[in-house]
Amino acid sequence: MNTIEYHLSELDAMKKYPEKLYYKGNLDLLDRRKVSIIGSRKPNQYAQQMTHRLASELSRVGVCIVSGGAMGVDAIAHRGAGNDSTIAVLPCGIDLRYPAVNKSLLESIENSGLTMSQFDPGFQATNWSFVVRNEVVVALGDVLIVTQADIDSGSMRSVEFALEMGKKIFVLPHRIGESEGTNRLLADGKAEAIYDIDTFVGKFGMVNSEIDKSDPFMLFCATRPTYEEAVVKFGDRVFEAELSGKIIIKNSSIELI
Repeated sequence: MNTIEYHLSELDAMKKYPEKLYYKGNLDLLDRRKVSIIGSRKPNQYAQQMTHRLASELSRVGVCIVSGGAMGVDAIAHRGAGNDSTIAVLPCGIDLRYPAVNKSLLESIENSGLTMSQFDPGFQATNWSFVVRNEVVVALGDVLIVTQADIDSGSMRSVEFALEMGKKIFVLPHRIGESEGTNRLLADGKAEAIYDIDTFVGKFGMVNSEIDKSDPFMLFCATRPTYEEAVVKFGDRVFEAELSGKIIIKNSSIELI
């Protein structure tokens, strides 16, 4: 069984760093810029469509989508991103595929993307393990997007984690009486609404059809990271790419040419 042997700085935001992290799949996804997307297990049609579009458009600019592998918004976010651009964090052992309805999806993510779990093989999901799983999902993402949530939902508990970690929270604008949890976040000034998906996605990177999607470095650069972020993750590769004319540095940020 594979375990992640190196330290993930993103998880330092958690109350307690996981003792073990099991995985199946492509660890290079951890080097990508990541956005966490969560929400209702029974999203309305509007949330379904917008979740899929958000995940799809973000993955096109090199962003990796993180979610919890659950029914509803989680599964839609994973599918929208594509199996090779998503991370599923499990509430059970890495050798189990839960929930069973998402068995084929999780198997595809194992093969092309990345599944992770801090629970020992064979561990069955319980009420408390969902909460622990959710903290990892939130910690891995640069920001948290909640596309639909009721007030007393697991998604709103994840929002509490995000607030404690100082993460920016984004939500979809919903009609009165729908998604009352996210509407409350907007009313309380704890989240920002995504009114235009293209504008939102543009904050994370630029589409370039010539990007080598098998190259984690180029995908990372597509998200317009800071020069310092790129050097920390990829070292001399940054200098080589700049000298070869593949990237330029503008206002301390990296852009593809």
